[in-house]
Amino acid sequence: MALLIVLITCCVIILATSQPCQSPADFVAASSPGHIMIGGLFSIHDKMLSSEDYPRRPDIRKCAGFEISVFLQMLAMIHSIEMINNSTLLSGVKLGYEIYDTCTEVTVAMAAALRFLSKFNYSREIVEFKCDYSSYMPRVKAVIGAGYSEISMAVSRILNLQLMPQVSYESTAEILSDKIRFPSFLRTVPSDFYQTKAMAHLIQKSGWNWVGIITTDDDYGRMALNTFTIQTMANNVCIAFKEIIPAFLSDDTIEFRINQTLEKIMAEAHVNVIVVFLRQFHVLNLFSKAIERNVNKVWIASDNWSTATKIATIPNVKRIGKVVGFSFRKGNMSSFRSFLQNLHMFPRDHNKPLNEYVILLSACAHVKDSDFSQCVSHHSQGTLAYKAHKDIDRNFSLRNNVLWDYTEPGLVHSIQLAVFALGYALRDLCQARDCQKPNAFQPWELLDVLKNVTFMDGGKLFHFDAHGDINTGYDVVLWKEINGHMAITKMAQYDPKHDVFTVTNQETKNEFRNLKQIQSKCSKECSPGQMKKTTKSQHTCCYECVNCPENHYTNQTDMDHCLSCNNKTHWAPVKSTMCFKKEVEYLSWNDSLAILLLALSLLGIMFVLTVGIIFTRNLNTPVVKSSGGLMVCYVILLCHFLNFASTGFFVGEPQDFTCKTRQTLFGVSFTLCISCILAKSLKILLAFSFDPKLQNFLKCIYKPVPIIFTCTGIQVVICTIWLIFAAPAVEENMSLPRVIILECGEGSLLAFGTMLGYIAILAFICFIFAYKGRKLPENYNEAKFITFGMLICFIAWIPFIPVYATTFGKYLPAVEIIVILISNYGILCCTFFPKCYVILCKQDTNTKSAFLEMIYSYSSHSADTLAMSRTSLVSTNSHITTATPSSGGQPAAWQKSKDLQIPACAHTHKENATSASKTWPRKRTSSI
Repeated sequence: MALLIVLITCCVIILATSQPCQSPADFVAASSPGHIMIGGLFSIHDKMLSSEDYPRRPDIRKCAGFEISVFLQMLAMIHSIEMINNSTLLSGVKLGYEIYDTCTEVTVAMAAALRFLSKFNYSREIVEFKCDYSSYMPRVKAVIGAGYSEISMAVSRILNLQLMPQVSYESTAEILSDKIRFPSFLRTVPSDFYQTKAMAHLIQKSGWNWVGIITTDDDYGRMALNTFTIQTMANNVCIAFKEIIPAFLSDDTIEFRINQTLEKIMAEAHVNVIVVFLRQFHVLNLFSKAIERNVNKVWIASDNWSTATKIATIPNVKRIGKVVGFSFRKGNMSSFRSFLQNLHMFPRDHNKPLNEYVILLSACAHVKDSDFSQCVSHHSQGTLAYKAHKDIDRNFSLRNNVLWDYTEPGLVHSIQLAVFALGYALRDLCQARDCQKPNAFQPWELLDVLKNVTFMDGGKLFHFDAHGDINTGYDVVLWKEINGHMAITKMAQYDPKHDVFTVTNQETKNEFRNLKQIQSKCSKECSPGQMKKTTKSQHTCCYECVNCPENHYTNQTDMDHCLSCNNKTHWAPVKSTMCFKKEVEYLSWNDSLAILLLALSLLGIMFVLTVGIIFTRNLNTPVVKSSGGLMVCYVILLCHFLNFASTGFFVGEPQDFTCKTRQTLFGVSFTLCISCILAKSLKILLAFSFDPKLQNFLKCIYKPVPIIFTCTGIQVVICTIWLIFAAPAVEENMSLPRVIILECGEGSLLAFGTMLGYIAILAFICFIFAYKGRKLPENYNEAKFITFGMLICFIAWIPFIPVYATTFGKYLPAVEIIVILISNYGILCCTFFPKCYVILCKQDTNTKSAFLEMIYSYSSHSADTLAMSRTSLVSTNSHITTATPSSGGQPAAWQKSKDLQIPACAHTHKENATSASKTWPRKRTSSI
């Protein structure tokens, strides 16, 4: 091998390395004659040679750094033109080409653009100045290129003078879609707007929000940075750092800036994803140094270098981490592959890049395929010459697959589309013209047709949109190590129109999942149930995680704010991931308290039925008769029965019917009960009243049936008005945080209060009358028990008002049930239980004789008391009179005992007005 190197080195001729071109013809890279000339701009070399830091003379220097991938792009243009020439698309018309090497320099590209504008049939160095170029006839009708956006922008501004069509195969800067500034520019690739959008979408889809970006310091890099920044903001992704590297290798500071960028990457430990908008030679230097420093990240590659073989073949490139990139869609490459395999047979006349490749092929014949690109790039143009023609075929055969390995299918397809678009546009234009003549049309006429051309390639339809772009979409590629070599594999497709990724198979789905395992976030991910709280950092991606408050939730990770639950129907605890539906609560039948209260109500009903049976079986006894008779007792017992039964309407799921029934049923039945007791109280007071004035008053107002009907009727009217104008209805009380209380709204608190207030007034009157008659015979002391019953009612209902007003919840109906039971039991026990006790346990006192004896004893005691009171009064007034007893010494009540009936039906006979002045006690007759 060493001997072979020596032999090759001896065969080369070292020439001057930095001399400018001697004549304008030296400036042309490749050319071929034709009826219609197409210009081409390719950066076949990546830099210009110069012995000085900056230019001192306006000359064009030689180029260095042969780029195989761009050389292949030039070959793709030549091959596409040859395909059209060998087809029937342009019958009888041959396309020629004139290709220039821009050397990645704007100034060189502009010099080439000036030659494109030179007038036909004149020297190529003459460009005429005109106010109107409509009839100007340049030698070149259209231009393919350039690759870099900054070069395309500069060239386009010159070509705009004549509206010469310029179709780029790689320039993706978004600004080039502006048809006001670049009216003659078109391209066969999507704008960077879609690329940056796809990148931001991929980053967001992978769960990353803290990334870095590296761009070049030129129009392309700055525009890409601005567009990417806008797209990341729309996808809630933050840029941790922005590093800008000089665009040209001739810049002395590029090494320093790359080292500085790597230090920044290493300093940002949380940044594991870096977007790279650089040229291939930048990435080559960046990755070489990154491998030395063991920098392992996820690199998002732009279409500039995502499929660059010379970068993928860097030694130990796998140590840099994962590379996920976006490339242009590829087409059918079989024809171009055959062209490369037969490249050694292609004429090399007027094709300097091909001749240089042959020279470099010979010079680098000793190196391995993986190092071939580096070897070629390190030799400058003009430094080598091949030794013999006989070695060419052998060198080509040795490197038969090298060119194909360095081919970027997406760019080759874009170049093919650019040439085919021009070919089909020329077909349409030449249908009515003789395009074999050089002056058949002007470039601006071709531009008009080109903008509207539609053509097929590979079974797909292509056309330029309103911005002059053919939006073919992107392939998402992943660099994977296969059998020890880095392979560039297709992972998915990206559709710019719908902003979606299409995954082709399960393996690529797994690759997407693996990407999500990599963390690139400023802050720890907030789990569901938490929200992000921004810190003092200027980036929204740097935050703290705080728990969602009560009645708020988050159901996704990293949510900016907690979502509010519908507080009326749903609730959520602190740090909740969802809203829970509020439970509907009411006093149900299976509630323990409800069961207890219903049991007490049933017990009360049993007592009512028992009392009714006892009274029915002892109908003719004095105790029953003294209670007002069986009819009155039945009415009161029926009221108690209805009161106990009304408690059942307070239990269970509220319905409109139960809400209206429970209060009115209780109100009317309880009023009827109190009305009956009121009538009894009046009767008792009337039977045993010794005050003639009071007795006369009571006799006037005592009308039992009208009293009962009137008192009850008033309550019926109140309840009827209530039901008509503001009836109780079912309401949902949503004020509680976790439950909905289904309750009966009273409709009108005024009506409800009026109903209870009216009952209270009747009870109070009943209490006064009963209290007046509390000092009755011991065995007949019903008034005393009525008094106790009314007191129990007051004790129960007075606390009910504040409790009812301040309490809410499902047990609120239970409060009213308890009050109803207490008042109902109080009246029932005080009214009927003493009588039942006498009937059952003291039957000897429940006889007529015993009853008359008790009345006599009480009347005698009352007469003596009254006589003593009168004697005392007369003594005080010095009018003492001797009291004479009635005949036989018996009181008047006893004398008339044979006429006595049940005291409840008793009435008092009228006394003569003159008897009041006698010393005899007032005679009282009671009918029982």
